[in-house]
This record gives sequence, structure tokens and C-alpha cells, in this order.
Amino acid sequence: MSERRSVAVPEAEQLENELRRVRGRRSFFRLLYNTVASLIVVAAVSVLVSMLFLPVLRVTGTSMTPTLHSDELVVCRKFGDYEKGDIIAFYHNNKILLKRIIGVSGDVINIDSSGRVTVNGKVLDEPYIDAPSLGVCDIKLPYQVPENRFFVMGDHRSDSIDSRTKEIGCIAEEMVVGKVIWCIYPFGEMKTF
Repeated sequence: MSERRSVAVPEAEQLENELRRVRGRRSFFRLLYNTVASLIVVAAVSVLVSMLFLPVLRVTGTSMTPTLHSDELVVCRKFGDYEKGDIIAFYHNNKILLKRIIGVSGDVINIDSSGRVTVNGKVLDEPYIDAPSLGVCDIKLPYQVPENRFFVMGDHRSDSIDSRTKEIGCIAEEMVVGKVIWCIYPFGEMKTF
């Protein structure tokens, strides 16, 4: 005996419901794909911008206190002119250091025993330091800044190792990463320079 199997033919309403479910599922996956693709593009563009134009750096150490503190995040502008008073980031021995420009090419820097800095015979007004200090200094003063170089010092003069030592010396322009323009973290203490 042969058995007859009955096949149920779906009704139009059931077919429409199934079609809506399948379309909804496709729409969800399309939306998910587009969202993930957009996030990847935004992340890639952000990384490129930060590496090429606006590097973000984390401050370590105390050589720039009271202006900058350890674990703060700063943004640098990679291109542009650098002037006296600017805080710059630069490469030294496979590290990036942050210091303030005190003198540029041709300037004559002198620091007396109490830590008072003069540039080209004029006493430097330094409201950004807590206390003047000669700190570690093994260069012969007065010192003339060589061509295409910057004389830099940390704001915490007694603690900073900077252009006052032969170890670091004056910074060549090609070693500069950029000028610090913003402190973006901690968020409650954001500041511009």
C-alpha cells in the first residue's frame, strides 16, 4: 500500500509574513555591516590624523610641573613655526620628551647661580615655573644656540634634564614631533597652550 503524504500549501498571509521576516533579517545585517564599516573608516581616519597632523602624547615624569603633570594627555600640532615659550615634543634616545623653548638659533642664553635665565641680555619672565634653579648644568655659560636648533628647559628647573646638559643639548628642528597645543585629559582640567 502506498501512503499518501499531504503537503500543506502555505497561505498568502503566511508567505508574506515569512518574506517580511527574511527582509527584516537582511536589513538588520546590512545595517550592522554598514555601521561596522563606518566605524572602521572613522577609526582609520582618526589614527591617520593623529599620526600625521595631531599626535596625542601621554606626559610622564615631573620635569614640566606645574604646567603639565604625569599621566596627562596632550595634543601636538605637527606643522608650523616654533617660538620661544612654546612647549614642544621631541625625540631623544628613542623617547619623546616635552620641554619649553627658551632660545632659538643665534640667541645667547645665560643662567646665573640662582637660576635666573637671561636671553640676549634680557631677564626672561617665567610665570610658568614654581622656583628658579640652575639644576643640572654642565655646559659653559653664556651659551649661543647653534643654527637650526632650540634651547629647551623643563618648567620644574631643579628636576629637569634638558639643554643645560651635554646629554640632551640643543634640539635639532628635525627631531621635533610638534608643539603642544592642548591638554585633553583629565577632562575636568582641559587647557590650551
